[in-house]
Amino acid sequence: MSDIYPSSADDPDGSRLAWVEESSKTSGGFRVFSVRESVCRSPEGILKTFSVIDTRDWAMVVPVIETKRGKAFVMVRQWRHGARELSVEFPGGVLESGEQNVEGAARELREETGFVAGSVTKLGEMSPNPAIMSNRIHFYLAENLTQTGKRELDEDEFVEALTVPAAEVLQNMGRPPYIHALTAAALLFYLKHCP
Repeated sequence: MSDIYPSSADDPDGSRLAWVEESSKTSGGFRVFSVRESVCRSPEGILKTFSVIDTRDWAMVVPVIETKRGKAFVMVRQWRHGARELSVEFPGGVLESGEQNVEGAARELREETGFVAGSVTKLGEMSPNPAIMSNRIHFYLAENLTQTGKRELDEDEFVEALTVPAAEVLQNMGRPPYIHALTAAALLFYLKHCP
């Protein structure tokens, strides 16, 4: 790894850049997350307060299916309130309390699309936004899919399941309606695993 700024030879991993949390307190709780005020000491000893969003980990699954036109992804289309527009993305969501990552991925696939997977493989994990969020997202590949014809959507979920050619997703990622950054990350993990 090359450095833009020279690093100290006695600190090759950059730990000298770490802040130390001195205290924290929850300042607000909401349906799917809470906000915590984290008082941290800088590497130079200065105290600053940062807002951190605490929420459970998420899982997102890349469901692959073979069609007459070739390889395709099972995706979902839904309204995203933050962006105020429709988004086509891979199925995913918040892990339930005590739920294993792989179980959550399989559950989200079944609930949102009606598909169950014969095999589920971990692709990787990341921090969705490490600047302000404390959670992780876990990415999975789902193969050998079977359609059950039964979905289990929450009362506020209005979701349409789609089968989209893989080439279309690759070509249009980053343009509406493929606007979800975590779907782009999942696609990158998929391409790394299945070049």
